[in-house]
Parts: sequence; C-alpha cells; structure tokens
Amino acid sequence: MNLVSIVVPCYNEEKSIELFFSSVNTVLKDVDNIDYEFIYINDGSKDSTELKMKELSESESNVRYISFSRNFGKEAAMLAGVEASYGDAVVLMDVDLQDPPSLLPQMIEEWLVGGFDVVYTRRSTRRGEPPIRSWFAKQFYKLINKMSEVHIVDGARDYRLMDRKAVDSFLSLKERNRFAKGLFMWVGYNSKCIEFENVERAVGSSSWSFWKLVHYAVDGIVSFTISPLRWATYFGFFTAGSAFLYMFYVIISKILFGNSVSGYASLVTIMLFFGGIQLIFLGIIGEYIGRVFIEVKARPNYIIKQQSSAKMKIKGKRRKMMLVKNNE
Repeated sequence: MNLVSIVVPCYNEEKSIELFFSSVNTVLKDVDNIDYEFIYINDGSKDSTELKMKELSESESNVRYISFSRNFGKEAAMLAGVEASYGDAVVLMDVDLQDPPSLLPQMIEEWLVGGFDVVYTRRSTRRGEPPIRSWFAKQFYKLINKMSEVHIVDGARDYRLMDRKAVDSFLSLKERNRFAKGLFMWVGYNSKCIEFENVERAVGSSSWSFWKLVHYAVDGIVSFTISPLRWATYFGFFTAGSAFLYMFYVIISKILFGNSVSGYASLVTIMLFFGGIQLIFLGIIGEYIGRVFIEVKARPNYIIKQQSSAKMKIKGKRRKMMLVKNNE
C-alpha cells in the first residue's frame, strides 16, 4: 500500500478547509492501493483557519496541520509541508479548489502505472483572469525562459505529484530564496504534464495582488539567472564605446571645422538618461547582493508555532519513520 501525502498551504482560508477535505476525500476514497494523509499549513492566517485545521485534525485520523508563528509566504509553507510529509509520493495543492481534485486519480495512475516520477499540471487557458494579469504572466514566462537554462512551462501550477526520489532531491536544495516552480523543473526526473482549463475559486478571494505577483516574478528571475547582470555589463561596454567615439567626433569637428560645442538641452537629457540607467543597474546589482545577504544570514525559512502529531496507522517503513519523527 502506497502512502500519498497531500500538502495544502493556507492563508486566511477558513471557509475552504473542510470543503477541500470533503472534495478530495470523495475523489480518493475509491482509489485502490493507496493510503493518503492531509497536511495543512497555516501560513500566519488572521482568520479562523488555524482553528478549523485543529478541529479537522481532531476528528479525522489522516489530517495533520502545521501553524507558523507569522506569515512566511507560500514558498515556505510548501517547503514545511513537504518536509513534514511521510508519503511515498507528495501532492501539492491549493486549498481554494482551483487545483481540480478530479485529476488526482489520473495523476496517481501515471505515477504507479505509467512510471512517471513527477506528474504536474498546467492551465491550458486563463479564462476568468483579468486580461492584463494574463498578459503579464505570459510575458514573464517568455522572459525567464529566454534568460534561464531551466525551462519553466507556461501556465504550470504548483499542483503536482512527486515521487519520494524527486521529493528528496527537492529537499536537498537548501537555498532560502526559493522559487519552487523553477526548483521543480531544475531537479528533473521523468515527468508527465496534465492540462486543464482554469477553474474559479470555490470561496473567498485571492490574496495575490498584482504587485505581489510582480515581486514573485522578480524573485523567479533573480533566483534562476544572472542574465540581468550580464546585460548591465554589455550595456556598459556599449555606452562606453559610444561615448569614446563621440569624443573623437567632437574633437575632430572642433579642429577641422571649428564647430563650437552647443546643445545644453540635449546634454542634460543625455545625462539624465544615463543617470537613470545607472540607478536601474544599481538596483539589479542590489537585488542579487540582497539575496546573498539573506543566504549568508542563514535564517530558517519558517518558524513553527504549533503542529499536530501523526495518527495514521501505516505499516512498514513509513510507520517506523513516523514514530522516529514523533519522538524527536
């Protein structure tokens, strides 16, 4: 019997906790040859999310929860859930049901029968999203795939099933500036993609604002490529060469033709332009230096305030691992 751990990051999702559990439970209860556990992660929610998790954990033997001391972000929540998992495979899902539970039997079959180590999903359409958000998302994937050596699939979700080998490889990456979409692709393994049409949230509204998504995109670019630094270097050589040639032009023009130096307005415009370019490149360099600073401090990705213990009765190796972890 194979154990599947379902990791569910949550932030202010009190209305979705039980709905998600019942929806997934309905789909998986008839799937043969698997046991499954739920691991809810409360990412510093301000509503009753933690209380709902506790109540569900007390009433259901295959539900655990982890509660952070504050909001650390979805990347930290996913990492905590994966680290706490015992499964032969781990599934990452959003609690808002935008990741269709109906795909789980197919994902498990591709893993057990098809022999795939990773089964991930992507949205074939972005129907229901604001057009401007969809446009920026597409441009982001185009940009990062041109700059990065790792290909990140456009529309790929965090919703995926990973075999224990892939999970262990993912956990071996100890960096603190984590961009999971890139890390999932970076570790490789034999993968299968399942497509589905965009699904609206079951309840509530998304906590991802436009500027949070922009910040997330910057994190992804800086985490997976140094191309912006190379662009700054190339542009520096180009402008220095152009300035050197222009200097010769001014000198020769003065000697041969006696032209006086004029153009105050154009000079100020050029100075302001290059001053702005310099500030932009300093900002790019600062992004990389800031991430080095964060890595050097080596603070934990998250702090656990409270968590439940594992209660599932699972035979064999997984059960022994659970007992060892619970006694630590």
